[in-house]
Amino acid sequence: MDMPTFLGVDLATWWFLVIGGVFTGYAILDGFDLGAGAWHLFLKKEQSRRIALNAVGPVWDGNEVWLVIGGGALFAGFPPVYATVFSAMYIPIMLFLAVLIFRAVAIEFRSKEPMAWWRRMWDVLYSGASIFIALLLGVVLGNVLQGMPLDANGEFSGNWLSFLNPYAGLVGLTAVALCMVHGGIYLIMKTEGKLYEKLTRLVRYAMVGFFVLFVGLTLYTLVGFPHLYAHFQERPYGLALPVLALLSLLNVPRLLSQQRYRRAFFFSSLSVALLFMVVAFALYPIIIRASNDVALSLTVQNASASAASLRLLLTVACIGTPLVAGYTAFVFYTFRGKVKLDETSY
Repeated sequence: MDMPTFLGVDLATWWFLVIGGVFTGYAILDGFDLGAGAWHLFLKKEQSRRIALNAVGPVWDGNEVWLVIGGGALFAGFPPVYATVFSAMYIPIMLFLAVLIFRAVAIEFRSKEPMAWWRRMWDVLYSGASIFIALLLGVVLGNVLQGMPLDANGEFSGNWLSFLNPYAGLVGLTAVALCMVHGGIYLIMKTEGKLYEKLTRLVRYAMVGFFVLFVGLTLYTLVGFPHLYAHFQERPYGLALPVLALLSLLNVPRLLSQQRYRRAFFFSSLSVALLFMVVAFALYPIIIRASNDVALSLTVQNASASAASLRLLLTVACIGTPLVAGYTAFVFYTFRGKVKLDETSY
C-alpha cells in the first residue's frame, strides 16, 4: 500500500525530516553545554569553574529534553530502526545513559559541600562525563554512517563489540572537538575579564584540533566509504550542502579573530545543522545500511510505522515541537547576558 503524501512528500519522509530536525536541535543545544563541560578542568580557579558551570546551569537540563523527544520520535516513527540501533549499540548507549546520569548528579552535587576535595571530585566527573558523552554519540553516529551487518529480518547480526572500530572512533573524536569549539564560544559570550581572555585562546587551539580531525575524517570517508558520497554523484545539487557546511565552518575562526562571538556562535550552530543535513542526504532513503548486503537495509519506506500512526505523530509534532522550541527560546532570553554569581549559584 502506497504511503500518503503531503506537499508531494510521503509521510515517512516527513517523519524522517522531523526526527533529523529534533536530533539536530539536540546536537546544537546539548553540544555547547557538553563542550563547556569538556573545558571545565582547563579552568583552574574555583570562581572560574563556578562561572562556567552557571553559564550552562539554567539550560543544560532543558537541552536534554530534545534527546528524549528524538528517542521517542524514532521509536514511534521507525520502530525497527530503534530496535536495531539499540541492539547493535547496546553497550555505548547504556554507557551513555549512565554517564548522562552521573553528569547531572555532578552538576547538582558539586556545590552542596565547601570542601576542596569534594568539589574536585565532582569537577573531574562532570568534565570527564561531558567528554565521554560527546565521544559516545560520535561513535554511534560513525557506526550508523558506515553501516552494520543485518539479517533478513533487519536485526543486528554482528559482534557485540563491532562498534569499536577506527572510523567510529574518529567520528567520536571529531564530535568532541566540535563540541569544545561550540561550547567554548558559548562560554566566551557568558564570561568577562581574565576568564574571557583565557577562553578566547583555548577556543583557537580547539579550532585547529577540530579542523585537523575534520580533514582526516573527510579523507577517511572518501577513501573507505564510497556509499556516503554516491548520492552526491547521482544528485549533484546536493553538493551545495557540504559546500555550505565548509564555508560556515571556515567562517567561525574568521569571526573569532574579529571578536564577533555572537555571530561565531550562530555559525557554529549553523555548521552543526548543515553537517547533519549532509549526513541525512548521504543516507536517504536508507536509515541503517546493511554492510553485508545493501538489500537488507532499513529504509524510510520499509521501516516506518503505519500511515495512520505517522499522520497522528506529525500532528502531535506540529503542535509540540514549536512549544518546546518556544520554551527553549524563553529560557535563553531570560538568562541572557554575562554570568553573575550570587548565593543561589552552583
